[in-house]
Order: sequence, then C-alpha cells, then structure tokens
Amino acid sequence: MNVHKNDMVLVISGNSRGKSGKVLRVIREKQRLLVEGVNIRKRHTKPTSQMPAGGIMEREQSIHASNVMVICPKCNNASRIGYTTVASTTGGRKQKMRVCKNCKEMF
Repeated sequence: MNVHKNDMVLVISGNSRGKSGKVLRVIREKQRLLVEGVNIRKRHTKPTSQMPAGGIMEREQSIHASNVMVICPKCNNASRIGYTTVASTTGGRKQKMRVCKNCKEMF
C-alpha cells in the first residue's frame, strides 16, 4: 500500500468524497484506513465504568485504501504515488522512496 500513517489524504469516492484528513491507522490485512474526520458513523454504547451514561457516540470508521489519494507534502496536490530506489548516505544499502507523479519530488 502506498498510504502510510500520518499521511494527508483526499477521499476521491464514497459518501465522504472531497474531504481530506490525516491517516490515523492503517489496516494492511484488509487494505483499509482510518482517516481523521472522514466516514463518521454513530455508535450506540452501553454504560461502562469509564462512561456511566453510555449513549450515542460519533466516531470514524475505516474506508478502503483505493478510495483515497495521497496529498503530496511538497506541491499540496492529491496525486498518484510512484517509487524509486535511492542509495543510502550511510552505507551501500538502497532505500525505497515514494515519488509524487505531479511534481516528481521524493518524500
């Protein structure tokens, strides 16, 4: 998956289309993301010791990774992501870096 935790993403399809937010959690097994402020659902909770009143809580639900595009931190546009290998500065080991398809910057 080309989306990592703490990336800014733009939702491109679904009920939350057009919203953007920070990725809070990545669920790799199911290819799903938890994005801040996106796909808000109401959850009915029973009373517990931490929340004695119980009630209806609003919280984010996961969305599929194919429904988002990464916002490039350099050009601030939603873009596709490519990969390139770069030689490490400390040793001979190569690193895999993400590349914005719009501005060609590595991040």
